[in-house]
Amino acid sequence: MRVLVTGNNGYLGSLLVPELMRHEHDVVGLDTDFYADQAFYRAGVNTPTTIVKDLRSVDSTDLDCIDAVVHMAELSNDPAGELAPAITYEINHQASVRLAELAKRAGVKRFVYMSSCSVYGIASDDFVDEESPLNPQTAYGVCKTLVERDVRTMASDEFVVTFLRNATAYGASQRMRFDVVLNNLAGLAWTTKKIAMTSDGTPWRPLVHALDIAQAITAVLNAPIDAVANQIFNVGDTEHNYRVREIAGIVAEVFPDCEVTFGPTDPDNRSYRVSFDKIRKHLPGFKCRWDARRGAQQLFELFKRIDMTEEVFRYRTFTRLKQLQYLIRTGQIDDSFFWTETSSSSSVLCASQSSR
Repeated sequence: MRVLVTGNNGYLGSLLVPELMRHEHDVVGLDTDFYADQAFYRAGVNTPTTIVKDLRSVDSTDLDCIDAVVHMAELSNDPAGELAPAITYEINHQASVRLAELAKRAGVKRFVYMSSCSVYGIASDDFVDEESPLNPQTAYGVCKTLVERDVRTMASDEFVVTFLRNATAYGASQRMRFDVVLNNLAGLAWTTKKIAMTSDGTPWRPLVHALDIAQAITAVLNAPIDAVANQIFNVGDTEHNYRVREIAGIVAEVFPDCEVTFGPTDPDNRSYRVSFDKIRKHLPGFKCRWDARRGAQQLFELFKRIDMTEEVFRYRTFTRLKQLQYLIRTGQIDDSFFWTETSSSSSVLCASQSSR
């Protein structure tokens, strides 16, 4: 299967592509390369031919001979989305829906959309599932719900649509992110030996390792059509719902001599526990292979191997909001988040190469 992965050079995409290649899929990437300044480590894996282009500039030729699209190229978290909410809606909602429209017209057979458990927002103490009411609290979460709503209406026997609501991701990636909770706490534990929580850590968060997300996407692409057609799946494990303070405690146990302190109740009242029973039922081969403790251990061993410094931990490329603010401040992208004429990045095709 020839698969177009949007956001292939991002945190999740850089792990997904090798997984798809191992399953003998032919992969093409599309990425605006906002976060290409620096890799966190070198993995020595093959990288696909990549179209370097803004999502809003995609045209029908980019979808020639494509069998499936895995779409994850959006502004990728709540703080980045709140930086410019109007642009967030333009990219995350309008451009995502337009991509699906172009894909359907081009004869693409499958469309897999990376949604998020953040669509649940504030929930009761009960577990939420794919049928629960949605309550997004940010532009990022709202856009996810709008894309799900609009793209579902396009689904047909010839255009099979699947939505994956990922739990909060964690784990090592060449295109590392330290603005997700477990990774951030691990970075603090390594560089300062102290996790000073600014909240009481009581909200619930479901966690899922980035490699398990890649496994779920691959399972969807390989699944029979009737198992995934026009379906929404929460991606994670019901046993892997944690209070934020539990995540901090796990990280502190893995990282020697790390102290944890807590603050007052957080005004950010997003809290939800998620059921992941449906994905196990429809995709019986899928099972999360990672939990928070194993993920923290992976990061500890990686930080030790690469001798990570505090400067690297705080480097702008590894925090989405910092990097976007830097690109705007230095005039490399304009107020609409398009690369400027003086930028070296433009709509070009990068040849496949091996990363050493």
